[in-house]
Amino acid sequence: MGISALGAVVLVGVLVVATVAGFALQRRSGRIRTAESAAHGWDLADVSAEPDDRVLLLQLSSPICTPCARTREQLEALAAEHADIRHVEIDVADRPDVAKALHVLRTPTTVAFDRSGTELLRVGGIPRRADLVAALSLEESR
Repeated sequence: MGISALGAVVLVGVLVVATVAGFALQRRSGRIRTAESAAHGWDLADVSAEPDDRVLLLQLSSPICTPCARTREQLEALAAEHADIRHVEIDVADRPDVAKALHVLRTPTTVAFDRSGTELLRVGGIPRRADLVAALSLEESR
């Protein structure tokens, strides 16, 4: 039973497309994207933000996500070093409504909001600490 020439071409085409898509996703992982629109805002009371928090780092995670634990550690450490930064983690299995409202399709995703609920930036994957510190205009304390 042999593969026809057309079948071989289709197979190679699918492999090329999958490889390019994989590289594109890997390249974007951990990169900070600034908010393109502040139109949808967020009710920070829904995620237990405090009025004096300058930035809320909202992490959307799932129970089977290994990178989510590394993201949690990094964001908790950053919040511990900066009194005006708050980290809140939401399990998308428990709160799919939040993921839907924020148009989040993968975990971990971190979305930063200012105190008015305006989205500042978002990161898909594990954020790079130096990039996050720079994007949030924080003083590095390490």
